Amino acid sequence: MRTVITLLRKDLRLELRTFETVPAMLLFSVAVFVIFHFGFNRSTIAGQLAGGVLTVTVLLAALLGINRLFVAEREQGGFDGFLLAPVDRTSLLVAKAAALYIFLVVLEVIAVPAFAVLLLGPPLGPPLLGLVAVLALANLALSVIGTLVSAIAVNTRARDLIGPIVALPLLLPALIATARACGPLMAAHTSGSPPGKWILVLALYDGVFALIAYAVFDFVLEE
Repeated sequence: MRTVITLLRKDLRLELRTFETVPAMLLFSVAVFVIFHFGFNRSTIAGQLAGGVLTVTVLLAALLGINRLFVAEREQGGFDGFLLAPVDRTSLLVAKAAALYIFLVVLEVIAVPAFAVLLLGPPLGPPLLGLVAVLALANLALSVIGTLVSAIAVNTRARDLIGPIVALPLLLPALIATARACGPLMAAHTSGSPPGKWILVLALYDGVFALIAYAVFDFVLEE
């Protein structure tokens, strides 16, 4: 855990000094909401359409963070230094996934209220706790799979292209579950609790891919 905390602190300090990732994700998400606002030619949306728009926007913004996740290590020789250090290599996976998770949380703290102002018809207050639970599980899937894919893509010439191409098929079940879970929460008449079936799918998907990423990350790092 000491190694994880050290690596996570480094990534957070780097972002606070450069502001390269999170501001880009925020600006992109707000721009996408504006595009949807005028593209639908409707003042408000609700239900499954609103859940799909929010899910797609978070996904596209997350891809920006995924593409930038290992760039500093690649450009500054961080991979070589880490491989030579006497530490558990999966600590890099945990630290990078935690950093991406924090980036996504910061994104959603601003993007979700912007979505409610620009597009959402029903009030966001009643389903807020359910939405937080759904997004927390979705963020975990994006963080774990995004970190694994970013580690694979960063050593390729077309890393900005390879990352989304590999990540999107892997994330598809989690994205479907997220959109289906968010839809009822954004309906005109909602109970305020997400569907249990889709929450279970998201949780199971997170657990399975966390184990897969933990098992193969050493080999990915060596390659």
